[in-house]
Amino acid sequence: MLIRLFEFGSPALERFLDFLARPAAQSSAIDAAVAKIIAQVRRGGDRALVRLTHRFDRVKLTPARIRVSRQEIEAAPHMLPTAERRSLEIAARRIAEYHQRTVERPFSYRDAVGMRLGQLIRPLERVGIYVPGGSGAYPSSVLMNAIPACVAGVRQIVMTSPASSTGDRTGVLAAAAISGVTEVYRVGGAQAIAALAYGTESIQAVDKIVGPGNAYVQAAKRMVYGTVDIDKMAGPSEVLIIADQRANPQWLAADLIAQAEHGSGDESAILITPSALLARQVTEAVEVALRDLPRAAEVRRALHRRGAAILVPALDEAIELANRIAPEHLELDIASPARWLPKISAAGAVFIGSMSPAPLGDYVAGPNHVLPTGGSARFASPLGAYDFLKRTSIIIGSKAAAEKLGPEVARLARMEGFEGHARSMELRLTPPAASGKRKMANNLPAEAIADRDARTQQTAPRSKR
Repeated sequence: MLIRLFEFGSPALERFLDFLARPAAQSSAIDAAVAKIIAQVRRGGDRALVRLTHRFDRVKLTPARIRVSRQEIEAAPHMLPTAERRSLEIAARRIAEYHQRTVERPFSYRDAVGMRLGQLIRPLERVGIYVPGGSGAYPSSVLMNAIPACVAGVRQIVMTSPASSTGDRTGVLAAAAISGVTEVYRVGGAQAIAALAYGTESIQAVDKIVGPGNAYVQAAKRMVYGTVDIDKMAGPSEVLIIADQRANPQWLAADLIAQAEHGSGDESAILITPSALLARQVTEAVEVALRDLPRAAEVRRALHRRGAAILVPALDEAIELANRIAPEHLELDIASPARWLPKISAAGAVFIGSMSPAPLGDYVAGPNHVLPTGGSARFASPLGAYDFLKRTSIIIGSKAAAEKLGPEVARLARMEGFEGHARSMELRLTPPAASGKRKMANNLPAEAIADRDARTQQTAPRSKR
């Protein structure tokens, strides 16, 4: 059987869950290779990009051809079939409409002691989005990464995507034009991440890098973090379906297959159900559906490693397992699914009801398909416009506030051993210095001043005359 069957509470299930939760090992060989690539780009700039593109993508570029011209970007939507262009435009509108609601707003208020406090919200100036290439073209990845940045007000949205021996990917360029991308470069892999982070003659460095990619891209993002910000470490796609006996087994099989067909072999597709009959029907339906699926080999490889049907006593146990796994996509194909939603504490996106398959969210629903993977939904969130904003705190003190809070500041500072902090605050509380040597000056008592003057006289250099 392609999809293994587990029972809730069994040792075999525990071993499978431990395997799922185990983070992907960071390959020292990949890290070493990526470190060399980054060093080459930092040292060689455009010449290194040209050389590495020929080596890894088998495409000959020149420095002048690294950047896609504005005319080529603007022409791309008109080169698509009308129906395809319309689908991209519909998806773009829906994504923008949703993400406009994720923009944080500035605030300001006066507190009880009369201090004015607030927060400024500003967009990042320049953002890089990475769009995978290889054997495929992913215009949806362009939309999902670029549109939230555009909604947030980012002025410069820079896209890099691997060069193709067959020419530019029209769908990807069209999506770039539709979603507000301002610059496009024909480079991919770890070398593109290095270029975005450190800059070359053609590519100006960015403030943040977002977007998925292979193990080399992810390693590069990890290595440049700190020089620039990154979104998250994107892992293989995941779907977990909780279904009861009323669910359609063919639909569930199709949903499992949809997330397993990406091709890495590490995608996970899991069904949790209290119905043994449904579990058997779904596993059979998967076998039938794979007979004529173009990517059947990729799906089989993924399901063999990380596919499962889990039998639970009731839906309470299904929810418990879902929260433990914290999947990227969670489908609730059960009776009264909204009743169970408040019990979900860890999932990237929840798809409620039989008419809400995960592919709807992958393309046109509106919420982002860039979601936390590998169990990180326990603490991470989907990509949104908020990821392209920076926050600046505003503090406006007053004499009244200083008098009320100053002693507390000084006391807390001295608890931590920071006398300079305490004095900085207490200076604001001290009456103005009066004239005369015996008065306070520079926050020192007269006795301390006299002692200081005496030491100065003792250490002053003697005249040679």
